[in-house]
Amino acid sequence: MSVVGRRPPPLPKAPGDVVLDLSKMVNQTLKLGRGLRQNLILYLSLQYLPSVGDTVLGIVVDCKSDNFWVDIKGPTVAFLPVLAFEGGTRRNIPKFEIGTLLYLRVVKANSGINPELSCTDESGKAAEFGALKDGYMLETSTGLARLLLSKPTCPILEALGKKLSFEIAVGLNGRVWVNASSPSTVVLVTNAIMNSEQLSGTQQKIMAEKLLQRLQQ
Repeated sequence: MSVVGRRPPPLPKAPGDVVLDLSKMVNQTLKLGRGLRQNLILYLSLQYLPSVGDTVLGIVVDCKSDNFWVDIKGPTVAFLPVLAFEGGTRRNIPKFEIGTLLYLRVVKANSGINPELSCTDESGKAAEFGALKDGYMLETSTGLARLLLSKPTCPILEALGKKLSFEIAVGLNGRVWVNASSPSTVVLVTNAIMNSEQLSGTQQKIMAEKLLQRLQQ
């Protein structure tokens, strides 16, 4: 018996389903459509692969006797030894609650093992590392994070810094912390950063001027 008619539509794909087995493609070229290519670029820009020397913003997710386990948006959770602080000893181990935001430095990052973090610079000094209190943390792409840390100073930060007083900590893992005495300043700086990624240097300065004018009204 034969059945005539249209083939039923393919079942929708769910997360984790195999869409294409690349291992079976030999001497073939795979072309990505524009939409898929853009999504792939966006996906990669949101991923963070730890590298030695990176400064990152991490969130404490667990506390053990020897280590703090910290989420740094990497493939695996990282660990911060309880002695990885300036003058760290068993007598002065810091007490961090789960959810504490920390500014850290990556000291070990090998494939297959959990990255190791430190709250000191290369000379063993605390410098700017440690807990970040108050303020607001926002998530960005890793590309924007690198732009904010670039030299000369990123145009949006340069323009805002001339008129406003605020603190900022940028992690190469795509997290940014902003703090200021005025909540309205925190909101303004946060919105400016979030909207700056696709703008040129000139456009960033124009946007900053408009935001500052609104703040003064």
